[in-house]
Amino acid sequence: MGEERSVSFDSKLAEFRHRRDKALAMGSARHLAARKAQGILNARERVAHLVAPGSFEEFGLFATGLNPAMRERTPTDAAVCGFGSVDGRLMGINSADFSTMAASSGRVQIKKYNHIRDLCIANGHPLINLMECGGGRIPDVMGASGIGAGGESGRYFRPRIVPTAAGVLGATYGRGAFVCVLSDFTVMRRGAVMAVSSPNVTSSSIAEAETPEDLGGWPVHSEVTGLADLVVDSDEEALDAIRRFLSYLPDHHRAAPPRAPVPAGADDAARRLPDLVPDERRKTYDVRRAIEAIVDPGSFFALKERFARAAVTGLARLGGQTVGVIATNPRVKGGALDAEACSKITSFIVLCDSFNVPLIMMADTPGFLIGGEAERRGMAGRIMNFLAALEEATVPKLALVLRKSFGQAYINMGGGKGDETAAWFSSEISFMDPQVAVSVVFAGRQDGDGKSQEQLMAEVAADTTPYNLAAPYLAHAVIDPRDTRAYLISRLAIHGRALTGGIGEHRLANWPPMSF
Repeated sequence: MGEERSVSFDSKLAEFRHRRDKALAMGSARHLAARKAQGILNARERVAHLVAPGSFEEFGLFATGLNPAMRERTPTDAAVCGFGSVDGRLMGINSADFSTMAASSGRVQIKKYNHIRDLCIANGHPLINLMECGGGRIPDVMGASGIGAGGESGRYFRPRIVPTAAGVLGATYGRGAFVCVLSDFTVMRRGAVMAVSSPNVTSSSIAEAETPEDLGGWPVHSEVTGLADLVVDSDEEALDAIRRFLSYLPDHHRAAPPRAPVPAGADDAARRLPDLVPDERRKTYDVRRAIEAIVDPGSFFALKERFARAAVTGLARLGGQTVGVIATNPRVKGGALDAEACSKITSFIVLCDSFNVPLIMMADTPGFLIGGEAERRGMAGRIMNFLAALEEATVPKLALVLRKSFGQAYINMGGGKGDETAAWFSSEISFMDPQVAVSVVFAGRQDGDGKSQEQLMAEVAADTTPYNLAAPYLAHAVIDPRDTRAYLISRLAIHGRALTGGIGEHRLANWPPMSF
């Protein structure tokens, strides 16, 4: 009997090893070799780059496609899924295996993705989606039952309980694209594509011939749609960017963001702020240099940098604490905020409020961009969306006027809407630029009652100093630019929500991914 059991066990062990090794080998050997020659990582190599060695626990290794005729051709049903340690933190990972059926969306694959997602949300673990997939799998998605199953198994609600990061690491269509745009952070590798449908489908369905790049390449999503937060050159850079993004955020919405050591000499650069920001309001400069001088050295991580460039948004650290920075950039459109900038800022406020990240708002703006094109872009609605998100956010909100802040943009950039409003002693605040005001008030009057243009300007500008804002306690502080870093760090400590452990109310958790 013992010998019979041994033979039976050995044969079953051999079958187990055969099935395991086949699943670990993934799909087409030729395809995998071609990728390696191009320097593109496969699904398992991407996971290995992220997690600590030996820490990955895989789910669904022995899963296959639902169609019996395809079971031998669909190891793991084209998805490497599980949990691993990323910088000492347990995270869920879904990695599409393009070497198997172009990682097309099959029903079993979707079940695996959903299971990891649901486990992350239920247990408070960040989720990483590494996408490269050819859209829906025919015949799985065809027919009434095929599309019906898609509706039944869909996970399109984004509760923002745990931070989610995604990588667009190749041709990514259909459900894979939806997964990415529902994430808090999306990085694209150059050469990758993200679109609802592939060029083959669009050319057949609507007779529209587009190259993959024109349809959904990185320039489209980083510069036009704003759906990509960052563009990089390689898989490794994309994975490192995901790791860095998640380093600023907590594991879940009921925890405060992690703190980091403060680098030596972190206070030194702020002394150069008067040199970085010209005193003359019409001179341009790059506000990112000012931000980098204020926050902890090397900590500023810009998001959507190529999109709506008049607004700068990004995560950083101040005194080791994670903060979200929103700033207007005079280098682009003079710092005037357009419709896309409003949407960019709104989505960033939602991110920070969802994961307990305090907001620092730095204004140097002549106001919102106006005119016919702005109105056709829904400017009024976007301004109100921006303001509604700001009002609803319950994380600490510190507003600072660097050089000037005029009109409704002063309010949207936190003036009177946050926990604290401050201004540099050299700043100007008003309903509009004094020069514009003079043109409006004295339109059609040649001499303005005999006064020179300079005299009129001086009169209109007389009440625009920060002291006029501070006198009725509409500003809480007027500061020396060189004290900006110290001021912000001290105020963050005061407004740190100690009674709740730094946890906000998350009123924006159900806000749509991109609000236009």
